[in-house]
Amino acid sequence: MESDKVFAGPVPQVYDRYLGPILFQPYAELLAGRLDATDQTILETAAGTGIVTRALASAWPASSLVATDLNQAMLDVAAARLADGRVTWRQADAQALPFADSTFDVVVSSFGVMFMPDKQAAYREAQRVLKPGRRFIFTVWDRIDANPLMAIADETVAGLFPEDPPHFLARTPCGYHDKARIERDLREAGFRSVTIEEARTQGAVADATHPATGCCQGSPLRGEIEARDPNGLMRATDATAAAITARFGAGPFHAPMQALVVTAA
Repeated sequence: MESDKVFAGPVPQVYDRYLGPILFQPYAELLAGRLDATDQTILETAAGTGIVTRALASAWPASSLVATDLNQAMLDVAAARLADGRVTWRQADAQALPFADSTFDVVVSSFGVMFMPDKQAAYREAQRVLKPGRRFIFTVWDRIDANPLMAIADETVAGLFPEDPPHFLARTPCGYHDKARIERDLREAGFRSVTIEEARTQGAVADATHPATGCCQGSPLRGEIEARDPNGLMRATDATAAAITARFGAGPFHAPMQALVVTAA
């Protein structure tokens, strides 16, 4: 759905504040750890609010980094969080990158591929801008039942609208986890070496209201809720917080998460 790609209005700030530390920071550090000293020129696609960008800039101070995203509102939050001369922020579509062939040592993308309608186009573009023999490293969420915070939010909000249940979280963030499909898409786009690893970790949650607020108000699920009930955002958030509390407690607690780390060359 076209609305699945919309991160605007208050969404970027809520996303960065409430989902960033819980869902994305652990995998940002994991991705940064996959690079090495030969990765002097880094391209990040779907950089969002710069969570991975900050991890990359910290881990690899000798490298230059171009961080791109389709949504300028997300990049505005990212640029405000990180003022670093080594980082260039640029609005760009990962399916049609504005860079010359063989420009970068590595292309990185964290939880962005799932939002791209033409994934093979994005893969072909990543391959095109990479120097020969270099790597494209990205993460996608595994199935939703391996990610209980999102699963609880998806089930709870769907239950509030049984006649037209919104399933953004299951449909898009957790909708591209078939390893065979991912490998096939990459190979058909021209990559010859593909490895896919399951990466399990835990998200540190200070308060159950944080992931509830992040999922309901800091993602395109917000638009799905408001389309069904213009005044229903807090009702959905409160119900999700209650369901998370019933599973894990009010907080603090750790919630399991699972993603796939894909390396193509």
